[in-house]
Amino acid sequence: MRIFLKSKIHRATVTGSDSGYMGSISIDSGLMAAVGIGEFEKVAVWNIGNGERIETYALKAKKGSGEICLNGAAAKKFSKGDLVIIAAFEVTEVPSKPKIILVDKANRLEKFL
Repeated sequence: MRIFLKSKIHRATVTGSDSGYMGSISIDSGLMAAVGIGEFEKVAVWNIGNGERIETYALKAKKGSGEICLNGAAAKKFSKGDLVIIAAFEVTEVPSKPKIILVDKANRLEKFL
């Protein structure tokens, strides 16, 4: 078995952070559905501006809200306005074509890549 990219939300803008929350990243559920990320699924989050990289799990935020909110300890590594890449992976022998989207500054789906 090997690990392959399954889903990616490219250049999303962090809309907030909550260090008091127990952990995770809240993502607009419409974006999650577009790329096939499930609630509580493990994701990698990469900060384009400062190079920070974390692993956490996804939580659904309101569809159409554009929310990308880092929670818990991750809130110390990401700030409102940061650009990030959110990726999910699958363990398989036969990879499928990953679902990759580019979002605009308001975190609305701009196009599939």
